Amino acid sequence: MAKVKYYYDEDTLSYRKIAVKKSDYYRKILFSFFGIVLIAFIGFIGFSQIITSPSERAQQRELENLKFHFELIEKRLQESSSILSQLQERDNNIYRSYFEANPIPEEQRKAGFGGVNRYKNLEGFENSKLIKNITKEVDILSKQMVVQSKSLDEIVALAKEKEDMLASIPAILPIKKGDFYVASGYKMRMHPILKINKFHKGMDFTAPKGTPVYASGDGKIYRAQRSSTFGKVIYIDHGYGYKTIYAHLSKMVVRRGNQIKRGDLIGYVGSTGLSVAPHLHYEVHKNNVAVNPINFYYGDLSVGEFADLQKTSEESQSYD
Repeated sequence: MAKVKYYYDEDTLSYRKIAVKKSDYYRKILFSFFGIVLIAFIGFIGFSQIITSPSERAQQRELENLKFHFELIEKRLQESSSILSQLQERDNNIYRSYFEANPIPEEQRKAGFGGVNRYKNLEGFENSKLIKNITKEVDILSKQMVVQSKSLDEIVALAKEKEDMLASIPAILPIKKGDFYVASGYKMRMHPILKINKFHKGMDFTAPKGTPVYASGDGKIYRAQRSSTFGKVIYIDHGYGYKTIYAHLSKMVVRRGNQIKRGDLIGYVGSTGLSVAPHLHYEVHKNNVAVNPINFYYGDLSVGEFADLQKTSEESQSYD
């Protein structure tokens, strides 16, 4: 029940009831109604910002899931790019050099991705940067794979023409995997006996005395002798400018003039000559110039094994 309001009338010296006009009454009700509507609207807007519908939450989870998978794809693309880079390096420095083919320039492998913004249509999204990076990496990787594929096709064609040359090139380890560990690689080092800085032209494979040593390619024995430096040593001429040396042997089972095939037994590990422990000193020469033997094990090693062997050879000390 509404309160009755009064006012004091000075003329009659008495209190009189205040008469409320109908227009004022309706105006008050209208203002109250609009106030309630306004408060309800503001409350609804604030509440909707906090509470999302099940479908909106599902969409948010889907977006987060997509972002996670995009990041996973980007990581795998980077890993694939790293493997392809190793293949490109071996292609230029090993495979193509075997057949005296010019290496593929870096500009040619990575050409075609500058200038115009080809990814403009991917802008304006919540994860535009991530999507653009992945798309660009896919494009670059695809281009490099096409170039590399064409290069390998060329290598195959050259290989068919030079089958004899492939059989002759030193392409396997001179000691079987598992029978050795590498002591030193192709690098400048302190000679363990002479105590002077001297370039080590080959690789040292430390192994027990009597471990079998094998020819790394087809060829002809042009020297099998004993020297003060290399001890019992075998020299093989493989033709096509390639020669290999197997030094510090305890025993030789071939002699000068023998024709041998890749993988044939030629001697056994020893410590003859200037040597501090049983090992095989192995060298590869191309056109009478010593080259790094580690680039000539493609017939035996996977990419991972090649990387491990390279790291070990760089860190270890030579035995001669």
